[in-house]
Amino acid sequence: MSWVYLGLLVLGSWFIESWAFAWGVLAGGIVSVISFWVSYRDVTAFIDALAGQSTVEKKGGAPGKTKLLIKFWLRIAVIGVVLLLLIRFGDINVFGLILGLTTVVFTITMSGFGVIWRYYFSRR
Repeated sequence: MSWVYLGLLVLGSWFIESWAFAWGVLAGGIVSVISFWVSYRDVTAFIDALAGQSTVEKKGGAPGKTKLLIKFWLRIAVIGVVLLLLIRFGDINVFGLILGLTTVVFTITMSGFGVIWRYYFSRR
């Protein structure tokens, strides 16, 4: 759903504002969606590793917790460098970039509203 919302945001910002603004929305959205996808994959692998761990093995701590934290901070650093390069060397609108970075937040919020709507209004 994030890609659909991103497409709608890019088209809407292109019609309402300008191509530079739409380019910022697209760039921010791509960074946001890819970062969320990588986070989802890492956290899912971490939880699967925890679920497969026996009670005897749990004494040593969570498997890969340090690895997960290092990946998290590396991802944050990479996002920072990408955003720095986009702002410094790209012809990009910073406000469009910020709007694009909210794509995943918007997707999660709309999905949550959809679940709430189905839960409360589809009951008979």
